[in-house]
Amino acid sequence: MTHLLGPAEIRELAARLGVRPTKKLGQNFVHDPNTVRRIVAAAGLDAADVVVEVGPGLGSLTLGLLPAVRHVHAVEIDPVLAGALAETAGHPDSLTVHRADALRLSVADLTPPPTALVANLPYNVAVPVVLHLLAELPSLRQGLVMVQKEVADRLVAGPGSKVYGVPSVKLAWYASSRSAGRVPPAVFWPVPNVDSGLVAFTRRHPPRADVTRERVFAVVDAAFAQRRKTLRGALAGWAGGPDRAAAALVAAGVDPGARGESLTIGQFADIAAGVPVPSGAGE
Repeated sequence: MTHLLGPAEIRELAARLGVRPTKKLGQNFVHDPNTVRRIVAAAGLDAADVVVEVGPGLGSLTLGLLPAVRHVHAVEIDPVLAGALAETAGHPDSLTVHRADALRLSVADLTPPPTALVANLPYNVAVPVVLHLLAELPSLRQGLVMVQKEVADRLVAGPGSKVYGVPSVKLAWYASSRSAGRVPPAVFWPVPNVDSGLVAFTRRHPPRADVTRERVFAVVDAAFAQRRKTLRGALAGWAGGPDRAAAALVAAGVDPGARGESLTIGQFADIAAGVPVPSGAGE
C-alpha cells in the first residue's frame, strides 16, 4: 500500500521547501490520508486512466493517484512545488510534472492524453479551470474535483435552483454532474473558513451539433447578465432587439417572459440556433 502524507509530513515538507501557503494561489493542502483515499475511490478510476491533476501542491493527492492509474499529469504553477513533486513521489515514470498555468493548457501539452480530471482545485480559479480543460481536452471522459462548497453547489445546480447560473449551465454543455459529498475544513492546512465539496462529472455530447459552443455561451452570458430581466429583455442586445429576441424564444418553445434560471442547456442551445449569425460576424 502506498504511503500517504499525514499532517506532520506535510508541514515538514513545506518547511524544508520554504513554502508558505498563499491565498493568492488558493493553496490549501490536504493532509488527511483518508480524504485522499476517499477522493481516489470516488473518482471511479481504472488502471488504464490517464489523470490530469491541477494544483498538486505538496503531492498528497498525487501519491494517492499514482498507484491507481496509468499516468498522472500534475500541473503546478508554483515553481518550488513543481520542482519538488517528482522527488516527493519517488520519480516514477508514470508521473509528468508540468510547471504551467492550467488556464493555458492545450491538448498538445499532455501526452498521453488525459482521460480524467482529479484535483483539489484552488478556490479562486476552480470554475474557469474546469470549463477550460473540458473545452481544450476532448479526451477527458470524467472528473472529480474538490472545490469550495458554495462553488460545488453552483456547478451541480439544476434549473429553478437559487444557485443555478452561468457555471451550472456551461458545465452542463459538456457533462452531467453530481455532488459527491462534503469535505470538512479540518483536513486542510491551512484550515479554510469554509467547507469544500466534491463534484463528479461525466462527459456527454452537447445538446445540439448545429450550433457552436461560443454561440450558445453568448446566449447564456446575456441571459444571466441581468437576472431580474425577462429573457425578452435580457437577450435583446444579443438578438438585435427585443422583438427578435421574443421571436427566437417563441421559436424555441420558451416563454419570452421567463428568466434564465428556469432554462436547461438544451433550451439555451435551441434559442441560439434560432437567430442567424449576422453576415460577416464571427462566432
